[in-house]
Amino acid sequence: MKHIGILAHSFEGATLCYHEACIEGVRRLGAHLHPEITLTGVAMHFMMDAYENGDHDAVRRMFEEDIRKLAAAGADFFICPDNTAHIALELDGRPFAIPCLHIGEIVAETALQEGRRRIAILGTNYTMTGPVYPGALGRRGIGWVVPDDEDRAVIHRVIFDELCLGQFKDSSRDAYVRIVEKLADQGCDAVALVCTEVPLLITADVSPLPVLDSTRLLASAAVDVALGERPMPEWRGGPI
Repeated sequence: MKHIGILAHSFEGATLCYHEACIEGVRRLGAHLHPEITLTGVAMHFMMDAYENGDHDAVRRMFEEDIRKLAAAGADFFICPDNTAHIALELDGRPFAIPCLHIGEIVAETALQEGRRRIAILGTNYTMTGPVYPGALGRRGIGWVVPDDEDRAVIHRVIFDELCLGQFKDSSRDAYVRIVEKLADQGCDAVALVCTEVPLLITADVSPLPVLDSTRLLASAAVDVALGERPMPEWRGGPI
């Protein structure tokens, strides 16, 4: 089995991804068995100013150090269960020490396999207005919609002030459901939960639209790679 590296960033999303990769291993391999996984990550605190200033080059440089740690630990490839981080990972720069399985490509690939044509995007404001999902979905001929300014502000605030701090409120869940209902009215046929904490708040049983859960999809795809059921990723950063 291949050794999975997890480049953690927002800890709730990284924790969920680690847990799901282990559980997926148990489902496929049997009790108490899963691929080897090494997780590392600098606290997101140290990157927030760079995000707010749009300095994604600085974010990428900080990630490169942790990727080297994963390589030194013996990881064959890595995943980063943080969608916003992929804005920085897609920038030009030195190739990563080991290849990365790209979360946006996994979500978009799943949307294509399911026959989705118009995806609602829920994530940080950086992700909702950034290039990662227009690129991943657009390359597959899939349309996308983001919430309006007011709703994006609500989603973003809940992510950073609540979800990333381990707080999950019914009032915030209700607000998210109302936003998804609006996006359904705009013709979306699925909602991509592309902040890795959002699946802890919005689940398939409460969502007005079918969900594309970026956290669990990434974990499952990583196990596919580890078990040889999916090719090793080749991407080492930079534009797709």
